[in-house]
Amino acid sequence: MSNLKPDELSRINYTPPEEDWMAVPVQMRKGMYCHGASENSLTTVGFPNPRKWSSADTDWKLPDNWQEIVLKGMAERLEKYRSFHIFMDICVRCGACADKCHFFLGTGDPKNMPVLRAELLRSVYRREFTTAGKILGKLSGSRQLTEDVLKEWWYYFFQCTECRRCSVFCPYGIDTAEITMIARELLNLLGLNIEWIAGPVANCYMKGNHLGLEPHTITSSIDFLLDEIEEVTGVKIEPTFNRKGAEILFVTPSGDLFADPGTYTCMGYLMLFHQLGLDYTWSTYASEGGNFGSFTSNEMGKRLNSKIYAEAKRLGVKWILGGECGHMWRVLNQYMDTWNGPADFLQVPVSPITGTVFENAASTKMVHISEFTADLLKHNKIEIDPSRNDHYKVTYHDSCNPSRGMGLLEEPRYIIKKVCNNFFEMPENTIREKTFCCGSGSGLNASEDMELRLRGGFPRANAVKHVHDKHGVNMLSCICAIDRAALTTLMDYWVPGVKVIGVTELLANAMKMKGENDRETDLRGEPLSGAQDGEEKEDSEDA
Repeated sequence: MSNLKPDELSRINYTPPEEDWMAVPVQMRKGMYCHGASENSLTTVGFPNPRKWSSADTDWKLPDNWQEIVLKGMAERLEKYRSFHIFMDICVRCGACADKCHFFLGTGDPKNMPVLRAELLRSVYRREFTTAGKILGKLSGSRQLTEDVLKEWWYYFFQCTECRRCSVFCPYGIDTAEITMIARELLNLLGLNIEWIAGPVANCYMKGNHLGLEPHTITSSIDFLLDEIEEVTGVKIEPTFNRKGAEILFVTPSGDLFADPGTYTCMGYLMLFHQLGLDYTWSTYASEGGNFGSFTSNEMGKRLNSKIYAEAKRLGVKWILGGECGHMWRVLNQYMDTWNGPADFLQVPVSPITGTVFENAASTKMVHISEFTADLLKHNKIEIDPSRNDHYKVTYHDSCNPSRGMGLLEEPRYIIKKVCNNFFEMPENTIREKTFCCGSGSGLNASEDMELRLRGGFPRANAVKHVHDKHGVNMLSCICAIDRAALTTLMDYWVPGVKVIGVTELLANAMKMKGENDRETDLRGEPLSGAQDGEEKEDSEDA
């Protein structure tokens, strides 16, 4: 946690420096960046230039021909990705994006304006790949690729969560997240990754999930959650693992298996599927919905994404159901067909409970848990008592990737309104397509960059504080594992008293299960709203 108190951290100076931005060297402050990737993580997945190094050192142990490597990499990507070439040329620096980035709003650093962050890369492109840059030099806004420039890239392109909020406001449709992704690819050619990305990538490559969990650890973790469910509800649940011939493969982020509050969301999945009698199975091999590879390079994203489809093919399932994750859904919705698809060995998903055909998943063959659940509620396939959540006053955070990257806006709200009586929206310019980021996405959810995370999350926290003060909101819901982890820290710092919850956990609290006991607590062990009132009402009716 930052040593600065909230009232100190919220004093943000937006006055730009008097010097030109090119004349201001990068100042790498602790708390604002992550540790560099370890030699072991880079070696595991065959990344370039594995070595022992520290981003705090002057010497980053770069290859002798590092400039040649970067410029060749840039040339290859300009040729391969038409969008990258266009984005380098068409920006007119209008500034429409300048105040839309949560990192600029939280730090006041001009180089965190999306337009200027992209200019860090564009200035080198202009010098090396345009006639004007070669002739006019600095007069054209171009500059040489030096070690200081490289370090500036590393510092600021890992201060971008690729949330795409800036792109919503760009009149030219420039996707700054794509520029960040390319910049990180170029840095990765020199082994300039961060460990909080490279480590999970290596784990996922070797073990199938970011945490490096072995199959027996996964089943043991779920067994523990099953015991918790039985204690709360009296219902014994027995899921299957790696079962060939199941209709559905269920994939969720591994964070749901070991860390609160994700574990409660995972308990919600288990309860829902048991209640439905769903023919599904878990996999202990494709045990990760998230894809940190996408924060590294398109190629690594492709390699990690393929594991889900390889496992679906091995098990012979018909389609795939995915849990509450953020970047899993942007990868599937926007990149999977190019990388790994179409998944034509699977069937177009059809709900076995309602008969709904999920045409939007005709290519990916993968349905989001919120789509699946909203459809169940629409067809009255689940018995719900929303009063069980009356101890919560709930607002909803649109996780960036499912909302802006996937268009999943109404389904989570439909669920919440069905299972909760007290729901309050944050201000309109902070939700839906304009939602603010948690400030910790795209691999920045580490401990050593806590000041960056708290500053980047400040705009989101400010919107939560608004509904907390106005309506007494005490619970922030979302559908992303990173958000559940990051927002918990963010709320504890900026809006004490507000907790974080998954939408499926809210559903599980309100769901009346077959054979359940007289439930007295929610999944967190807190007194369940409506339980005592319901018992008194039944006694009165019997009399």
